[in-house]
Amino acid sequence: MNKRPKVLITNDDSIFAPGIKHLWNAIKDTCEVTIIAPATEKSGVGLCYTLWDPVHAHKVNWEENTHAWKISGTPSDCVRLGINGLLSSPPDIVLSGINKGSNAGRTVLYSGTIGGIIEATMRNVPGIAFSSQNYEEPNFHKFEKYVLPIVQYVLDHPLPQGSFLNVNFPSEEVKGIKLTRQGMSLYNQTPRLSKHPEGFNYYWMHGEWQDHEECESSDVFALNNGFISAAPIFVKDLTHNEILASRKNHFEKLLNP
Repeated sequence: MNKRPKVLITNDDSIFAPGIKHLWNAIKDTCEVTIIAPATEKSGVGLCYTLWDPVHAHKVNWEENTHAWKISGTPSDCVRLGINGLLSSPPDIVLSGINKGSNAGRTVLYSGTIGGIIEATMRNVPGIAFSSQNYEEPNFHKFEKYVLPIVQYVLDHPLPQGSFLNVNFPSEEVKGIKLTRQGMSLYNQTPRLSKHPEGFNYYWMHGEWQDHEECESSDVFALNNGFISAAPIFVKDLTHNEILASRKNHFEKLLNP
């Protein structure tokens, strides 16, 4: 990095979560950092954004005079507000995390950590999501030394437009880092019935990790074997092009009398 890149940091665990402090610490001496993160935890909100309520932004005192705001909305709101409002110019890259808990496999479809990066990607700003496989006692400190080299790689070797990098740190001692596929496993939510004292039913969403048979090139396999996984994800084109090509004529012929 020849100049100090402008970096926007967000997360979904809130601006007061320990993971975001370690992400900032990993790059603060090399990058020009701004932090814009939710005021309260917004885990599991995906790409959700605030529509019917105002979004409030309040300055937060941060170490080394880093500009920081807590936002009443979601990670997606944070990135949107940063790029289009609070920042004088778009950042060179957006980072999200370090999340407490894995965002490997299909968990990315629900993650607010990932949602913030998708928001940046759709606005043509590069992004990297960082998460820890260990939810209960993540050792964020040991992950710091890996963050800057990954950020530098993406800045020096940009991903194709519409792509971002999803990085997960393993629970075990790190053996290395692998560029992987996004796996198939999923943190599955199942409604659990409860009875209210007044007699009506209500539900808690009980979640548990649901394993699938994973290929050796997947992020889940890499994590379970002690490697940092870095999966490139593409969100620019959501079309299933094979179906479009193979069924277009048949579909239109049958449905256009």
